[in-house]
Amino acid sequence: MSVSVLILLWVGALILVAGLVVDGGQKVTAARRAESAAAGAARAAADAGGTYRLAGRNDPGAGMAAAQTYLAAFDGVTGHVTLSGGIVRVTTKSSNPTIFLSVIGVGEVHASASAEADLVRGP
Repeated sequence: MSVSVLILLWVGALILVAGLVVDGGQKVTAARRAESAAAGAARAAADAGGTYRLAGRNDPGAGMAAAQTYLAAFDGVTGHVTLSGGIVRVTTKSSNPTIFLSVIGVGEVHASASAEADLVRGP
C-alpha cells in the first residue's frame, strides 16, 4: 500500500471523527435548548399558579397559560403543555442542522425533553 493511499485513509478517518464531534455538539445543543425550555415553562406554570393561590384564587389554567406563553417566546423550540391532577407537564422538541453529517444525508439532529411542575394546591 502506498503512502498516499494511507494518508488518504487517515484524512478520511479524521474528517469522520471531526464530523461526529461537531454534529454531536449540535445534538447536545438541541437537547440543552429543549431541556431549558421545558424546565422554564414548568417553572413559569408553578410561579403563576402560586401567585394566584396567594391571592386566594385557585386557577390552574393560569399556570398552563404561563407555560404556553413561555414556550411561545422560546426560539427554536416547539412543545405542548398538559394539566392533569394539578401537575403541569411540558414536553418540548428542538433540532439543529448538521454540518458534516449532511454529506451522508442526515440534515438535522433532533432532541426532546419534558418537565413537570406541581401547582400549589389549596386546603
